[in-house]
Order: sequence, then structure tokens, then C-alpha cells
Amino acid sequence: MKVRSSVFASFIILFEVIGVALFLRGFFPAPVKSSFSSKSKLSDVPAEPLTGSSHNSSRPPQPLFKRVVIMLVDALREDFVFGPNGRKNMPYTRHLVERGSTQSFVAKARPPTVTMPRIKEAEGALPYLLVLCGDHGMSETGSHGGSSEPEVNTPLVLISPAFKRKVGLEKPAVVEQVDLTPTLALGLGLPISQNSVGRVIAGVLEEASLRDQLRFLHVNGHQLSCLLKDSTPEYEKEAGFEQFRVAEKSHGNWMKLYLEGNTSEVLTNMGKKVLKQYLDALAAMSSALSKQLGKYDMYSMIAGMVFVFQLLVILLLAMPEALSGAGEVDVPVLSSLLSLPFYLLCLLLASVHVLVCTSAESSCYFCSLSWGLVFAAVAFSSAMFCILVSMATRRLPLGPKIPGKSPSRASEWALSELDVLLLAGTVSHTLSLAASSFVEEEHQTWYFLLSTLCLAVFQDVCRKYFRERGGCGDEDERFLPTKDAHPPAAPQAEERSERWLALATPPFTLACCRILRSLNQTGVQWAHLPDMGHWLNSSEHKTVLSLLAAFSLILIYFLIQRRCSWVSKIALALGLLGVYSYRAAVGNVLFPWQHAGRNMSKGTVEARFVYVFVLGILFTGTKDLLRSQIITADARLKSRGLWEIYSGLVLLVSLLFRAHNLPVLCGCLLIQTLMAQFIWKKLHYDAAQTTIMHYWFGQAFFYFQGNSNNIGTVDISVGFIGLESYVEAPAIFLTALSTYAGPLLWACHLVCYLSSERDSAVAVGHGCYCLALLRSVPAAAYIVLVTALRYHLFIWSVFSPKLLYESMHTLLTAGVCLFFSAMEQSRGSGK
Repeated sequence: MKVRSSVFASFIILFEVIGVALFLRGFFPAPVKSSFSSKSKLSDVPAEPLTGSSHNSSRPPQPLFKRVVIMLVDALREDFVFGPNGRKNMPYTRHLVERGSTQSFVAKARPPTVTMPRIKEAEGALPYLLVLCGDHGMSETGSHGGSSEPEVNTPLVLISPAFKRKVGLEKPAVVEQVDLTPTLALGLGLPISQNSVGRVIAGVLEEASLRDQLRFLHVNGHQLSCLLKDSTPEYEKEAGFEQFRVAEKSHGNWMKLYLEGNTSEVLTNMGKKVLKQYLDALAAMSSALSKQLGKYDMYSMIAGMVFVFQLLVILLLAMPEALSGAGEVDVPVLSSLLSLPFYLLCLLLASVHVLVCTSAESSCYFCSLSWGLVFAAVAFSSAMFCILVSMATRRLPLGPKIPGKSPSRASEWALSELDVLLLAGTVSHTLSLAASSFVEEEHQTWYFLLSTLCLAVFQDVCRKYFRERGGCGDEDERFLPTKDAHPPAAPQAEERSERWLALATPPFTLACCRILRSLNQTGVQWAHLPDMGHWLNSSEHKTVLSLLAAFSLILIYFLIQRRCSWVSKIALALGLLGVYSYRAAVGNVLFPWQHAGRNMSKGTVEARFVYVFVLGILFTGTKDLLRSQIITADARLKSRGLWEIYSGLVLLVSLLFRAHNLPVLCGCLLIQTLMAQFIWKKLHYDAAQTTIMHYWFGQAFFYFQGNSNNIGTVDISVGFIGLESYVEAPAIFLTALSTYAGPLLWACHLVCYLSSERDSAVAVGHGCYCLALLRSVPAAAYIVLVTALRYHLFIWSVFSPKLLYESMHTLLTAGVCLFFSAMEQSRGSGK
């Protein structure tokens, strides 16, 4: 069955979205969370156990410390304090450990890392406590985030006059980082957080009375048992839960003897036995709850991963046909469905599913789906595998080569030098994401790749306009090959001017990108440094920001109004005026007639004013587009409709962008105009090469906006523009549009640009396929990466947010590919 390249790519990436969603459902574990919605209170503390009495004491545990000071040292390894070089590395701390009033432990960091317990300073006539700890360690080479002992072992030193002075260095006991939270909470007389999975550190309680020690452990055990009850269906079968009930009962018997005034050694020994029972129960319950934090649904993850990789391989196998002159892919659907391996594979996968889902330890999401839906997924996966094998055998030379028989046109297709350069850059970026630092500073990679691209294009321009003019040009020597080069004619005055403008475009693009980089510091390492955005948003520079915003909006108008109808031009001008009015209303910029310190409104009216013009422009563009697609095959009308839709999108983005980010939008449009006018058309780059360039620019502009792979950089305030209260659907749409404005604008510009090509149907199909492939490769690779690093210390703080960004980007790309598919017409209709 032959299908167009765009249709084929659109369906593949849509199914990949489903596979990624299944992987996400298995990757993110069910949260360990208490059923109580209110905050923890001292009144929630359970009564003190007392056998044979209905009036148990609910006296809360007495605090041990007046206030706590926590000193957290990044990447502090345990041997820096306790090792043989401890006296040299940290002499004063080592002295306190050996001779001071301290409690020393080795705290193990587990994913997710607990860097800072959220605990606040209670007052009282009690001693202080100084806590010295590290968030994680480091390897011998200085890296961190792995699971080696130097990376997960950190020192935990508690310094307080409440502790006995030490004589010599004792081997520190091993505790978990999460144990610090209940220890500090109880030590300050505060309730333990309901969702804490840690257990109190027994060594800290040594100076308290035996009754208080038992009371502390009972409160911690009650909190863990309640959490275990809420998060585990069969909690009664847990060994720790049963141990706690036994210890609680023994505690009640001990309390009865204690209140009767028994002071014999039997009472002391009994109390120590209860203490050990509590400690064993706490260890078992804490371990069971901690395992749930890192418990993954591997069956759903593997099913989603296999599904995504099947589709990716099919996409790669279809590359020669998808990028051929016909722009069609022959998908062997019918032959695969009627083959014996298809039915055998369905039977095998169904048997595996039944076997997994009927096992005693199965608790996966995939098993909770209806059998009909599961078997449909099994049949689809089996069909995809058979299609994959069929396409692979068609590509591979399985038989002997017949002399004199030439290969088909599709098999002659090969990557050009530019394709190799651009794809190699994208693949190398994908592989670099295996390190947490590359994820945190990914923008640096895209800035480097974009600079390399500009230099490569500059070299190509020089060869085209200078070496070829001098008679030294050779198409085989070109660094960035073009698809059709013609013998040069004598240069005219207009052509000379065009030549210099083409020559100036790559350096100008490089300089523009460098300026845009300085607007917003992003990433982690330099995010704290001031940037141009901070300078522009300061109150003393509001006039400068106002002039810059006004200039940017004026330039935006002149850059995008050229291809619009006169009605859309008027609406665009009024809409951009409304954007400035909105920014003035909320106090970001100034109007010349606006009184200082007085805002005209809250900006709701002005924002809705802009929304009206956005909808009007989108309606006009959609009307022209539908007319060109349904009523008349008018290429000019289609092109105008596309550009008007693009103009409406630009107007909406200009409203959502903060005032200091308007130059980013302006730079995006300016680079698009120059590259389209003097580079892509004049150097005759094909659709695949142009698509990859658009993708790279879109990725770079994602970071120019100030975004990063950290969820904290998402600007959620845009979800309230024009709204008086939170409305879920528009808020989600506006936030997603603002976040991915860079990649989305470049993808939409690609549709408009390729639709204006001579053979627009094939060009749009090639562009859609390349865009789907460029998004599928990093998405599939990153799924494997996070699976391999699922126990990494930074899995939740670094790699998981990146996974969410990749998933959302894949979803948006699927939508763009569907739009590509709708724009692709049969050959000849768009001419």
C-alpha cells in the first residue's frame, strides 16, 4: 500500500506519542502519599500506649533542641570528614567529631535525593543543634550522580551540647538521608511530615529518658504505619506493620508497670527490648516505603519502549522512499497481516501478557487495561514488527547480484554531505544527554551547533558567489551541496547586491543569535548571574525597555505583513498596538501620556482586545486556505492563507512573551526572512536540508526565550493573560504555546516556506518526514537513557523533567506533522 510521505510520517509519530505515553505511565511510580489532606499537627500525635486503661496519655514528645542550623555542603564525601585525610581537609570538624559533643553518621543518598528537609526554628529553653551534611558525594574524578560508594555516602555530623563528649573517633553508623527529616522534626517538638518515609535516628535520642525514647519511636512508627496503610493494598502482610503492632502492645505493658512506680531492673530490660522491637519495625516499614519510591512498572515501560523503537526503525527503513522524487512510501500492510508470522507473534505476545498479568507480583498499568484493548495493542505491535521485517528484507541485498541489473531509484538515494553534517550534529547532541550536566546545560550544545551551521552556510555562500564566478567552482567540492546548480552568467548590478546580502546573512545571523543569548541566562551553572533581561526589567530602565518593545513590535509588523491581505494588515497593526497597551497596563512599559505610578487597567481588556484580532486573522487565513484546498486549486491563495495563519500565531506569541523577550521574537522573524530570501532559495537547498536547519533554529530559540530542562523555568503566568480567574483549558494551551513558541514558529514557517516551492507537494512531504524523524530519534534514545539511569541520584531533578519536555515536544510535533499532511496535495495541484 503506497502512502504519501507526510501521511506516513504523521501516523508513525502519532503512534509514537501513544508509546511514549505508555512508557511515562510505567516510568513515574505511584506516589507514596498519605490520605490525610491537611497538614500535620501536634494534635494528630497518637496517644501513648497503656495496657488496661481507656484514658491513655496523648502528651506530645518533649523537644530536645531549641533551634537547628543546617549547613549543607555540595558534594561532601564522607571520607572528607571521617577518612584518613579528615584532619587535613576539615580540621575543626574532625576535632569536634573526635573530642566534641557530637553524633556522627554516614548518610546514604538515595533517589530521589533529599537535599534540604523542609523544617522550620521553635523557641524554648533548650540547647542548639548544628547539622553538617552533604547532598551527595563524588567520585575520584569529581563526577556525581552515580551509584558508587563515594558518590552516595555523605557525612552527617550533629553538633550540640546535649550530646556527650567523644573520646577518639568511632566508626560512624550508616543511616539514610531521609532519616534526617523525622529526627529533626521530633527533636524540635514538631509533627513528622505525613509523607515522610524516614525513621528517627536512635543515636540522637540516647540522652533522653527511656520513656521519651519509646514515645519518639512510637510516634514515628504510627506515622509510618498510617502511610503504609494508605499506600499498600495488603499492608497487613508487611513484616514491619506486624512488628509495630507487637512493639506497641509491649510498649503498653511497659507503660503500665512504669506508671505503677516499678523501678526494678526488669523494667529497664523490658524497655530496652521494646526499644529494639520499635527500631526493627521502623527499619522494615521505612524500607518497604522507600522501595515504592523507586518502584517502576517495568512491563509498561518495556512495552512502550519496544513500541517506540519499532516505529523508529520503520521510519528509518522508509527513508529512501520517503525522500525520493515520488515522495511515497510502499508499506506492506496487507501482506504482513496475512502472513503466518503475524499470527504466531500475536499468540506469543498474548501468552506473555497473560503470564505477566496473572503473576502474584504484577501491579502494572498495562495489566489493568481491558483485554480487548490489550489484544488490539498486541495485534498492532505484531503487525508493526512484520512490516518492519518485510521492509528490511526489501532493503537488504539477500540474493546474489544479477549482472547488468540496475537498482531501483529508491535504492540509489543517499545522504548528501549536508545531510550527514546536520544529522551527525543532531545524533551527537542526543548521545550527549547521557550526562546530567549536558541535560542541565543543553542550550550550550544547540548554541554551538547553530554557530557551526552559520559558518558552514557562510562557506557555501562564498563558494557559490566567488569560486564559481572565478571558474574554480566544482559541484563535487561544495561543502553544502545544492540540488541544481546552473552555469553562472555575467553578474548584473542587482545580482551583485544580492550576492553581498547573501554573504552578509550568515554573519548577521551569528551576531543576532549571540545578542539573543545574552537576554536570558538559562541552565543551572550561570542562571544566578544577571543578564540583559534583568537589566531591562529593573525600574530605572523602564524607558529603555519601552523603546525596545515599541521598536520590536514595529519591526515585527513590517516583517510579517507583506504576504497578508489588507484586512489582516489592519488587524495585525491594531493587535500589535494592543500588545503594547497590555504591557503598559500591567506596568511593564510606559505610554507617553501615562501618568507615573498609575496603570490604566489590569490588562484584561487589552489582552482580550488582542485575542479578537488574533481570531480574526486566523479566521481569514483559514478561510483562504480552505478555499484553495476545496473550491479552487489556487497556489497563491493557499500561500496567503498559510502566511496569515502564521501571522496570527506571531501576534498571539507577541502577547504572551514578556516585554524583554520581544527582541527574541523579532530576531526569529528577521532570521527567517533573510535565510528564506538569500540562503535557502538562492542556494537551492532541498526540503530535507531546509527542514533540519529549521529544526536546529527552533531548538536554539527554545533556549533563547529563557527556557531550560528545568520545570521551574516554565512561565505559568501566561496562562492568566486575558482571564480574570484560572480556567484550565485556555491556561494549559497558552502556557504550552508560550513555552514552545520557538520550535513551533520555526515549524510553521517551514510549512509556509515549503508550500511556496515549485513542487510543493513533494517538498512538504519531505519536510514532514524529516521533522518526524528528527523528533523520533532523540525521543526514542532518551527513553532508553532514562530507563538505564532510573536509579540515578538525579533521576527526578534532572532526567525526569527532560523526559517530560521531550514527550511534550513530540506531541506538538505530531500536531505539526498532521498540519503538514493536510497541506500536501497531489502532484500538480499546487502548481
